[in-house]
Amino acid sequence: MTANKSILAGMLFAFLAAATMLPLAAADVYPTGKGGTTLEEDLALARQKIAEVKAHPGEGSGTPVFNVNGVVGASLIVGGIFGGIFIAFVAQAKRHAMVKTY
Repeated sequence: MTANKSILAGMLFAFLAAATMLPLAAADVYPTGKGGTTLEEDLALARQKIAEVKAHPGEGSGTPVFNVNGVVGASLIVGGIFGGIFIAFVAQAKRHAMVKTY
């Protein structure tokens, strides 16, 4: 009985693995259909980006790290929101724990 379950589990795993890997095997990096960019277009865009960076040295990547709209500001805001939710859950759990003790 356990041998049949092992074989069935192995077959199920093999089927799921094949079904998962098939789209990856069939993926096309540069699709030839409508709407896709070609390698030459990507290279031209990369050259334009390099020229733009060379034209404006010292301006950085454009990511406002310390701005409220940037990485650190957004992290602080999200941390404050989720921290407040966490504190509310802890306070609620402690209140329920105190009610159940008597």
